[in-house]
Amino acid sequence: MSIAIIFNHKDPKHWATALQAHLPETLVEIYPNIKDKESVEFVLCWKPDADVLANFPNVKVIQSVGAAIDHITKKQEIKENQTVCRIVDENLSHDMFEFLLTTILVQLKNIPLYSQQKEHKLWQPKTYKNIANTHISILGIGEIGADVAKKLAIIGFTVKGWSGSKKDITGVDCYAGAAEMDSCLKNTDVLINLLPATIQTENIINKSLLMKLNKGGFLINVGRGEHLVEQDLMELLNTEHLSGAFLDVFRTEPLPSDHPFWAHPKIQITPHIASITNIESAVLLVVKNYKNLLNGLPLKHTVSLTKGY
Repeated sequence: MSIAIIFNHKDPKHWATALQAHLPETLVEIYPNIKDKESVEFVLCWKPDADVLANFPNVKVIQSVGAAIDHITKKQEIKENQTVCRIVDENLSHDMFEFLLTTILVQLKNIPLYSQQKEHKLWQPKTYKNIANTHISILGIGEIGADVAKKLAIIGFTVKGWSGSKKDITGVDCYAGAAEMDSCLKNTDVLINLLPATIQTENIINKSLLMKLNKGGFLINVGRGEHLVEQDLMELLNTEHLSGAFLDVFRTEPLPSDHPFWAHPKIQITPHIASITNIESAVLLVVKNYKNLLNGLPLKHTVSLTKGY
C-alpha cells in the first residue's frame, strides 16, 4: 500500500516530507511520478485535475488537505467503496475565528472608511459600534462554524447560527432548515457565511436573503464564491441597504483583474486566506487516517457525498 499526493496550486513537497517523516516504512509519491498506480490506496488531494483518480483503481481513501471537499467531488467520480475525508483541526478553526474577529472589528470601527479618508486627507469622525450591541448570524455551524460561533459569543457578541440540521451550541441561538432561516436572520448586523458548497446552497446569498439583514448590515463570505449572487450584493451596497462586504472566496480564483469587486469602495478582498491548513498539525490527522485504514478502524472527519459535507 502506498500514498499518492495529487496537488494543483499547492506545493506538495512539504506534505511529502512531513508524511514520510511520520511513515518511514510507507511509500509516499507525488503525482504524476507514481511508480505503481495499483498499489495506491490512500490519496492526498488538493484541486486534482478532472477524473485523475480514475487512474488509481484501488484507492480506498481520498483525503482532502483542507476543510472543503468540493474541489474533489466536482471533478471526480467517487466509487461506493471509496471514502472522502477532510481536515478539521483546532488550528484551522481558531485561524478562522481570528480572521473573522478581525474583519468584524475592522468594520465596526470604520477602518475601511478611514483608509479611504486618508487618501483624500479627510478628518471626519464617525460613530462606531461595540461588540455588546452587535448581532451576528452565521450560516453553516458545522465543526468550524460551531467553534467560531461559540468563541464570538464568549467575547460578548449576540450570536445566532443556522444549518441544515439542528445544533446545540453553548451561548448561541441555533436554527435549522428553510423554515427557520428568517428567524435566524432577524435583527442581524453581521452575516457570516461558512456553508459548504452543495447544490442546495448555491446562490443562497441573494437579494431576498440579504434584504432580511438590518439596514447597514455587513456580509462576510468565507464559504464559497458560488454561494453569492454577485449582482445582488452590488445592488444592495449601491443602494446602501448594506454597509459593506468582506469577501475571501470567489466564483473564479484568482479574481479576474477586470472584476467590478476590485473597484468597489465598500468591498474588501482577501485572496482565499481566511484559514489555511497548518501542515504540522494537519499531517497528524492524515497519518491517523492512514493508520486507521491499515488497521480497519473508523476514519476521522469522513464526508457524506449525499449531503456534500
